[in-house]
Amino acid sequence: MQQVVRTTIKKVNNGNSTDADDLLAAEEPLEIRLEFTDGSKRTQKSLSVTMRTPGHDFELATGFLYTEGIITSATDIEAINNCKTDNKNIVCISLQNSIKPNIGNLERNFYTTSSCGVCGKASIESVKTVCPIPDSLDSLRIAYTLICQLPDKLRAQQDVFENTGGLHGCALFDLNGNLLLSREDVGRHNALDKLIGAALNLNMLPLDKHILMLSGRASFELVQKAIMAGVKLIAAVGAPSSLAAEMAEERGITLIGFLRGERFNIYSGAERIIV
Repeated sequence: MQQVVRTTIKKVNNGNSTDADDLLAAEEPLEIRLEFTDGSKRTQKSLSVTMRTPGHDFELATGFLYTEGIITSATDIEAINNCKTDNKNIVCISLQNSIKPNIGNLERNFYTTSSCGVCGKASIESVKTVCPIPDSLDSLRIAYTLICQLPDKLRAQQDVFENTGGLHGCALFDLNGNLLLSREDVGRHNALDKLIGAALNLNMLPLDKHILMLSGRASFELVQKAIMAGVKLIAAVGAPSSLAAEMAEERGITLIGFLRGERFNIYSGAERIIV
């Protein structure tokens, strides 16, 4: 499936218009279905429809189930495939018979996002109750010069963004600044689910000895997904939201925003950054 779509546009410059070709980031719906054992029978349930850039769909579905607390490891999954051979926009994940997902959780998120307009503290407490990775002490110390190198390294991997300017990206780095994984999508939450799904399949979790780099802002939703994967250090090119910063502080996460050139802001966990 295409990640880039070619189109014809009119370019306007100083009152003059010319015809030109342009490239757009592809955006299509993806339905995620879950098949599991309910009592004595197998049941299939539609969980979500998300607008995404085609590609790495199985990773996206796996990462979504993990960050939503439906599965705790890749071994919970028996099979994953496209439900219909003629429709690549439907992914079905079949759980092992022994896995009993919380049906109440499937109805809608058991923790809330900032868009719900509820108490931030309640949202943070809800994430605590479902996170499969417990809090742990660490001695991570990262030089600020290494942090400053990360945006350019991520940008160099964003092939579709380079052609369209219309995608969010995220990447995992080791503590020496080596890029290990990167993913892109029109939805920043989808990009991170793809990344976490890939890391889960590679048995990399918990990601407590990695750096997560975000190409845009650090929203509450992205921070909560990072926490579910055990991330201790998040760096973002854009700004964090107030609830994202509050959650990072509560969970002992180092949160960096406005990372541009040799400048950035540290919103929590400053002790890990050597300046």
